Amino acid sequence: MKTILLMEKVAIFVDVQNVYYTVRDAYGKHFDYNRFWAQVTAGREVVKAFAYAIDRGDQKQREFQRILRTIGFEVKLKPFIQRADGSAKGDWDVGITLDAIEYAQKADVIVLVSGDGDFDLLANKIREVHGRLVEVYGVPALTAASLINAASTFQPIDQTLLLR
Repeated sequence: MKTILLMEKVAIFVDVQNVYYTVRDAYGKHFDYNRFWAQVTAGREVVKAFAYAIDRGDQKQREFQRILRTIGFEVKLKPFIQRADGSAKGDWDVGITLDAIEYAQKADVIVLVSGDGDFDLLANKIREVHGRLVEVYGVPALTAASLINAASTFQPIDQTLLLR
């Protein structure tokens, strides 16, 4: 009798703005999306991978988005909104949450790349209601303790996941 090994199914959700600013502020470097992809997908079947970003429409950003697509991400964009008072708006919290809940039915593991404490409710819901593992990747010093505690596992973004 032949044994069939099923690969663990993973869905990946990257909060691009959060990762960019936390990695820059903590390390003065950039996140290595290729190395991250290799690490998080090793021995796993990717059900879906989203990268959520704000679109300012410049050429450098379009090139970065092309690189993300080449790696395997579906890039979701929201327009950059500059308010009259000078502040800016453009976060993907609700979009990430809706997509992650949807894919919790289709994947064994939900990977969230963000340090945003607003996602602690999402991580708890996916673990408790959907019975799925939640892996959170974030910069240790800049990831909310509530999110770390809500995750099944916390993977620190450290020197091994930075562009050299």
